[in-house]
Amino acid sequence: QVQLEESGGGLVQPGGSLRLSCVASGDMFSITRMGWYRRAPGKQRELVATITSGGNANYADAVKGRFTISRDNANDMVYLQMNSLKVEDTAVYYCNADVLRRAWSTIDDYWGQGIQVTVSS
Repeated sequence: QVQLEESGGGLVQPGGSLRLSCVASGDMFSITRMGWYRRAPGKQRELVATITSGGNANYADAVKGRFTISRDNANDMVYLQMNSLKVEDTAVYYCNADVLRRAWSTIDDYWGQGIQVTVSS
């Protein structure tokens, strides 16, 4: 019932910028933690950035200072502003959310389908 949908991916040149968006939909009591992960060709999925409902953010060292994660809690959205993009940022990016479906329930983990980000000259 809970779905995450990413948008904003595409092809950019090195040094360029992209803004990824993710919206959560379905029956949700609350979204606690949201984040972005990525999987580059031939590599494992890695954490890019996470943000709590209170706005506390964490970043992978590889993107620190270049990427910014933010949330719109009222609209169940999370964003990833990616600046100074490098070729090594090329990957499929996945939106992730920890969702409390109902009051007095447990928190479940949900994933988007992933979107391609390609950085190439």
